[in-house]
Amino acid sequence: MQIDKVHGSENHFFLLDQTQLQTKLTDQELINFATKITNPQTGLLQGADGVLVIDEPTHETALAQMRVINADGSEASMCGNGLRTVSRYLSKKFQVDQFKVQTLNADLKVSKAKDFAPNVPAFSVEISPVSFDAEKLPFHNANHQQLVDEPWPELLPELKFTALAVPNPHLISFVSAEELASDDLGTLGKRLNEPNPYFPDGVNVSFAEILGQNKLFVRTFERGVGFTNACGTGMSATSLAFALTHPDEGQFDQEITVYNPGGLVKTNVHKRNGIYDIDLIGNATVTHHLEISEADLHAAKLTDVQINKTDEETSYQKFVTQLPKINNISVKS
Repeated sequence: MQIDKVHGSENHFFLLDQTQLQTKLTDQELINFATKITNPQTGLLQGADGVLVIDEPTHETALAQMRVINADGSEASMCGNGLRTVSRYLSKKFQVDQFKVQTLNADLKVSKAKDFAPNVPAFSVEISPVSFDAEKLPFHNANHQQLVDEPWPELLPELKFTALAVPNPHLISFVSAEELASDDLGTLGKRLNEPNPYFPDGVNVSFAEILGQNKLFVRTFERGVGFTNACGTGMSATSLAFALTHPDEGQFDQEITVYNPGGLVKTNVHKRNGIYDIDLIGNATVTHHLEISEADLHAAKLTDVQINKTDEETSYQKFVTQLPKINNISVKS
């Protein structure tokens, strides 16, 4: 059985195609495997942020189904960076460049995009559905049914926040360079992903610095993971919040460049008939191919795995080294 180690903007995953197995892993086996292989100490290749699981679709319009098992064993409703790597895998497997992938809440359009650089393939994926309703995220005790560029003194008194689901829940604040580099994001992210009176299911927290016209730097504390090099849905949600709250600097239907600690992505925010959606365009890099027996996979046994490295990470790092360093939070190089 082959498993791939992949990343989008250095948001790393192991990719498992369950359709290739004689017997699929149970949900508990998936949790056991994911928590073990992604662990930086006990896992492989310095761990990862989660496992992407491909399965047959249950919807006629979709080519395949994607599930996302976080490093802590919880399941995410979506993952934009992961969806790009899954899209690349499916594009090669089925020899198609445009199709839909079934996720937990929606069948999302994906398509092959222009390479970011030589040997740095890219894909565009739809991020939707979008909701601002408190019940959807959910959030409590904010004195608002929706939160768009509003203060929330109980969290951080100097900042304003926007909350939206895409469908993963996100809490976003546009901050100064000094605030971005402070410890506040980590402190708040940890606080809101432990038992708290505001976000009962936890929330992804992003701080963003506006760098110029249609240009951002985004740093995210991700629910179920912690700090990541990049969060695809986080950058997408932040792009939408940018266009809504800073219309002179962030525009709908225009390409927005979003830098992150792992590289960059492009986004394009749309509003059609009162409904929002976002295009997320970024790299889909395969760093390693792993060979493991099906029995070891079911047992989450990682002691007899053959690992073959690709040359794609070298190409990606060459691309990344050309990107700017942003306020001492360097793009990973």
